[in-house]
Amino acid sequence: MRRLPVDRGLSARMFFTMFLLAALYLFFILVLWQAGLSYGSIVILAGGMLLVQYYFSDRLVLATMGAQEVSPRQAPELHALIERLAALADVPKPRVAIVRTPLPNAFATGRSPSHAVVAVTTGLLERLENRELEAVLAHELSHIRNRDMTVMTLASFFATVASFIVQHFYFLGFYGGGRDRNGRGGAALIYLVSLMVWLISYFLIRALSRYREFAADRGAAFLTGAPADLASALVKISNSLQRIPTRDMRQAETLNAFFIIPALRGESFMELFSTHPSLERRLAYLRQLERELGG
Repeated sequence: MRRLPVDRGLSARMFFTMFLLAALYLFFILVLWQAGLSYGSIVILAGGMLLVQYYFSDRLVLATMGAQEVSPRQAPELHALIERLAALADVPKPRVAIVRTPLPNAFATGRSPSHAVVAVTTGLLERLENRELEAVLAHELSHIRNRDMTVMTLASFFATVASFIVQHFYFLGFYGGGRDRNGRGGAALIYLVSLMVWLISYFLIRALSRYREFAADRGAAFLTGAPADLASALVKISNSLQRIPTRDMRQAETLNAFFIIPALRGESFMELFSTHPSLERRLAYLRQLERELGG
C-alpha cells in the first residue's frame, strides 16, 4: 500500500468522537451503579446479542441480502481483482460473494480481516468500468484493514444496553422500584439516563461511522492511486439508485450502514442522521486526496 500522509483532522475527529462515547458510557455505568440497579443480567443479554452479531455478522448480512459466495472458478476476474487489492492492503484475501439484484452497491462484513467477506451486486458489476470497480473494492478492503466492524460493534455496546433498558423498562420490573433500592426515583433516573445515553450515542456513533467512511475512501484512493476513479464510481452508483424500483430499495434499506452508498433516494435523509457523509462531501474529499497524490 502506498505511504499515506496522515489526515490529522480526520484522525482527531475520530479520536474525539470515541473519547466522547467513552465518557458518556462511563457516566452511564456510574448512574446505574449509584441507582443500585442489578444490571448484570441485562449486560449479559445485551452482550450475548452483540456476540451473536459479532461472530455471525457475515452470515446474517449475507443471508439478509441473499448473497451467494462464489469460487474463483465461478468469478475468476472478481477474485483476481480482490486478491491483488488484498495483497496491496496487506490483509488476508476475503471470501467473495455476489448479490443478484439491480441495486448497484458493495459491502464488506466479518469480525476480523481473517473472517471477512466482500460482496458486490450484479447491478454494480453491470454499471461500473473495471477501474471504478477496483476503486469500490479497495474501499471495502480498507474497511477490512481498518477493522471497522469491530470498532463499530464495540462503540455501540453500551448504546445497545441503554436501548434495551428503554425498550423493556416495564418488562424488566424497574417501574415502581422493583429492582433498585431507591424506589421510583431511582427507576425514573435509570430510564431517563438510559434514554439520554441512547439518544446521544445514536448521533455520536453515526458521526464515527461517517468518519470511518472518509477513512475507507482515503484508503481506497491510496490503494489504487486514483481518487478520481472512486469519485466516478460513487457518482454512477448514486445516479443509478434514483432509477431503482422502490421495492428493491426497501429490501436493502436495513443494510444501509454496510453499503458504500446508502440505498436512499436523493436528499431523503439528513446527514446528521446518516451513517455516511453526503456525496458532495465525499467528492470534495477525494478531490483533496487527488491534490495530495499529485503533490
